[in-house]
Parts: sequence; structure tokens; C-alpha cells
Amino acid sequence: MKVALIYNKECEFTTGVHIEKVIKSAGIDYSHFWTKDARYIPKEFDLYFRVDHGDYKYDLPTDLCPAVFYVIDTHLKKPYKKIKSQVTHYDIIFCAQKNGAAKLRKDTKADAPWVPLAADPQIHGKKDVSKQYDIGFVGRDAKKFSRGKQLAFLKKKYPNSFIGEAEYKKMGDIYSASKIGFNSSIVNDVNMRVFEILASGCFLLTNYINDNGLFDLFQDKKHLVTYKNDKEMAELIEYYLGHNEERQQIAKNGYERVISRHTYYHRVQQMFNYIAFKFGSGYNKLRI
Repeated sequence: MKVALIYNKECEFTTGVHIEKVIKSAGIDYSHFWTKDARYIPKEFDLYFRVDHGDYKYDLPTDLCPAVFYVIDTHLKKPYKKIKSQVTHYDIIFCAQKNGAAKLRKDTKADAPWVPLAADPQIHGKKDVSKQYDIGFVGRDAKKFSRGKQLAFLKKKYPNSFIGEAEYKKMGDIYSASKIGFNSSIVNDVNMRVFEILASGCFLLTNYINDNGLFDLFQDKKHLVTYKNDKEMAELIEYYLGHNEERQQIAKNGYERVISRHTYYHRVQQMFNYIAFKFGSGYNKLRI
């Protein structure tokens, strides 16, 4: 069983890299290709597995099959239009966003299972460090969205925090050293940061993500805590900074939940088991 894994490896922390690590560690025979080189991929593979990397300039030739596509950016209007135009010749469209999966099924009649994003414990895992930051947030401020205003408020209110961009290998250290890991998703998406913060053993405060699977994965006030507006966000930060034991217990619950159910190993296992179920026969060799 030979797999062609197709994604652009422009940086070391894309979803494709995390998935490739799992495939490699499972001992599956695979070769990596860039999407721009898809037309040169030989027809000698048993599966063509494309991973979304946010660039839809190129697509797989329609004669490479069976082909599956793990799409991520269905919550963004322009990428969704491009994704929708490309997915029709794929046998399975795995979707990182639950409502994106439902939308693709409605718009294209595609076989589109929901497979959320995840954490890589080797990168995002819990580190044995002291809590030196009140708030931890690794990423861009996204000034066009509410996140920009929120982060500006947090920087001013809690100067003893880490809020900004960082080298990806430092993410686990930063969140492990933070009392509260903060998240504000851009368009109601269950983003990578949800899983990354929890995997570090950090308490997660995230915006209320409505009807997109967050509460299928986690329980509010048990594994994480959500806020519905800026006033509630500020109140919850003050409350949990002042209630260490309660905060630490929720962080512990969230960490155990992620490590046991929501790593990239679990996601590859879910996708490959589904592929084996759909295609049968020799594809059962992909089960991990």
C-alpha cells in the first residue's frame, strides 16, 4: 500500500507536517509531493492524499485516484469558493470544520466527514516550567477582527503576559508557562489554538463557538471555559486568575481530554479507518 501525500511544505508547523509525522511513525509507505508538482505524480500509488495548506492555485489531476482531500479553510469565504470548485473529483473530502463539512455535502453532494484539527504533543505538549505569564497567546493579532481589540486590551491590562508571534517550537513552553491561554477564533472556527493550548496543560479561555462542534469535543467549564462578549471575557479572566485550584483542575481535565482523543495520531487514525471502510480490501492495511 503506497500513499502519495500532497501538500506544500513551506514551513514546519502546517497540518500536513503533523499528518506526515504520524504516517511516517506508523510505518506506512508514502512519498511527499508539492501541490504544484501534482501533474508529475506517477500513477503508481494506491491513494492520493492531499492536505489543505491555504493555496488553491493548483489541484490534483482528475485521473489520480482514489483521491482524498483534507480541507481546513471552509470558514473563509474566498477559500471556500475555491475549495468547492476543486472537490468534485475527490472520493472523500475530510473537513476540519463541522459546519464546513455540512455545507460541502449540501453544495456538492460530496462524501465529507468531519475531522477536526488537533495537537502534536511533541510540539504543543506540557512542559515542566513555572507559571510566569498571566495570559498566553501565540499568533497574529488579526486587527480586522475582534481579536485585535481584545489583544490590545489584554496587553495593557496584563503586561506580565506573552501576546504575540513566536517560533513554533516555543509554543508548548509559552502556554505551559501561562496561567490562561487565550483564544479568539476569526469566523466561528474551531482553530488549531484550541487544541494547542489544552495540550500544553494550560487553562483555555476561548470565545463561544456556536454550532460548529466545539461542544461535541469539549465540555464548557469542565475542559475549557468560553466567553460570549468582551465584558464576559474580562470578568472570566479576573475570576480564574484569582481561583487557582479551579483553574488548574479545568486545565488538567482539558489536557487529559486532548491527549486521549485529539492528537494528530487520532485524526490520521480516523481518516485512514474511514478510507479502509469505504474502499475495503487492501486499504485495511492503512488502519493504525
